[in-house]
Amino acid sequence: MANSLISLLPIFHLLVLLVSSVNAYWPPSPGYWPSSKVGSLNFYKGFKNLWGPQHQRMDQNALTIWLDRTSGSGFKSVKPFRSGYFGASIKLQPGYTAGVITSLYLSNNEAHPGFHDEVDIEFLGTTFGKPYTLQTNVYIRGSGDGKIIGREMKFRLWFDPTSDFHHYAILWSPREIIFLVDDIPIRRYPKKSAATFPLRPMWLYGSIWDASSWATENGKYKADYKYQPFTAKYTNFKAMGCTAYSSARCHPLSASPYRSGGLTRKQYQAMRWVQTHNMVYNYCKDYKRDHSLTPECGR
Repeated sequence: MANSLISLLPIFHLLVLLVSSVNAYWPPSPGYWPSSKVGSLNFYKGFKNLWGPQHQRMDQNALTIWLDRTSGSGFKSVKPFRSGYFGASIKLQPGYTAGVITSLYLSNNEAHPGFHDEVDIEFLGTTFGKPYTLQTNVYIRGSGDGKIIGREMKFRLWFDPTSDFHHYAILWSPREIIFLVDDIPIRRYPKKSAATFPLRPMWLYGSIWDASSWATENGKYKADYKYQPFTAKYTNFKAMGCTAYSSARCHPLSASPYRSGGLTRKQYQAMRWVQTHNMVYNYCKDYKRDHSLTPECGR
């Protein structure tokens, strides 16, 4: 019996190593799942086509939008919000997608052209054999217009976003913006001053479009329409919070169990794991940037 146990030790050690290896490349549990607190929204009740209606198709509660040589496509929430939880489960196209942007974002560009606010989740298309980059960004009162002042943080995902749907979300409150992937916080952008935080109502948008001039390796690789159409699938839409028409008593949502906002210790641990293992760009650490334009980096 003892000899049998000894002979099994190498197998046991191998299993421990395999489990450790898998866990090393997967974030720890955040311990709280804010998406479960927000009900799904029927697309036709919560959104409308913005452009490219001929490039949108709804099939079994999943919206497919696509880009080809003639057009891309976009949609927009019916209501503007001043805070809330905004998300969707998205499945991306595999293969060559260089130059193509698939997005989920908040904006008031149509209400404030040339001087708008925006909060972005963008998937930057890629070439064969290379992973997608998820870019998060925040623009405040015109910093996305004319002379661009971006606040980009970019990530490689710890899973293949083309093999299945994954949930991507923005939690925006008067105190902070939190970006989440499958309920794991990947970035927290706190309000440090009114000058560096979006406070005006915004709408939720989704789109697919050609951004060949910058999307993939700073424009090195362009959209190649021999691979068209480029598609993206969205489902499980969520948009809940204080609308622009809500009373002043409407309480902002939180990404954590704390009603006042912020994150729990486990959520911070999961976020630090992602930023340590999967973050590939942080604008605050880019020393070629003029950080007098992004004063929040020095605080």
